[in-house]
Amino acid sequence: MNNDQLGVKNIFRKMDEKGPENHDFWFPGRYIGGISTTIAPIVLLIGVLLRMPFHFFFPQQLAAFNDHPTLMVTSYNFFVVGNILLWPAIITLSREIGKKRSQLALWGGTFVLFGLFARTFHGGVDHLSFQLVRIEGLENATKIVADSYGAFSIIATLNGAILAGWIILSIGAFLSNTLGIIRSVALGLMSMLMLGVLKGSSWGSVVAVTGLCVALIPLGIKVLKEGPRPSYKSMIVWSLIITVIIASLYFIGQQG
Repeated sequence: MNNDQLGVKNIFRKMDEKGPENHDFWFPGRYIGGISTTIAPIVLLIGVLLRMPFHFFFPQQLAAFNDHPTLMVTSYNFFVVGNILLWPAIITLSREIGKKRSQLALWGGTFVLFGLFARTFHGGVDHLSFQLVRIEGLENATKIVADSYGAFSIIATLNGAILAGWIILSIGAFLSNTLGIIRSVALGLMSMLMLGVLKGSSWGSVVAVTGLCVALIPLGIKVLKEGPRPSYKSMIVWSLIITVIIASLYFIGQQG
């Protein structure tokens, strides 16, 4: 057995070892939390920028998909993926705030996480609406969406949570000295981001998500720099494992 095989075996053995109680453990951890905090705002901003040329209301969004399907699908996919990737970032930020302002971290983080669920739900409705354009044509799809727009869903009760959550987190970030005044205000700008089905982009959206980048990316880099660096061998092995898992999940999802 060569050294590389032994190295991989040692990595998996360490994963399964029961060591002493680790009171410094936190979820989702330095790497997942730091990478999410660094990357998620950028992915979200790309999604916002790609649909900037089109008016934000749903008839124009459907028309834009009809004329530019690849661009709009790419935009909405970037946005929903960025939204999903934000959950470890919010937990990481809340942890930092909670060291000094536990209640603000608790309520702000909880409200924002609930709001992320709402945005993901809206992403599913967006996807279905675009498929209506493809199958039924633009005119029929626009009529169907218009007739059903504003229909009650229990998820709608979460819409206000994310708006309040960003403000609470920004106050907590400032009072706990986690971000400083400028980056705390930048974080609070996320409360401007429109919420709902088939919501396009405006300059307000760009300002809001740019503020998120200003607030979170330096924090993510700081979190990643804390503690020892992993070995290159570990990084390669974990990169391969994650790539295989993502590819497998994608393949399984395509069969569903």
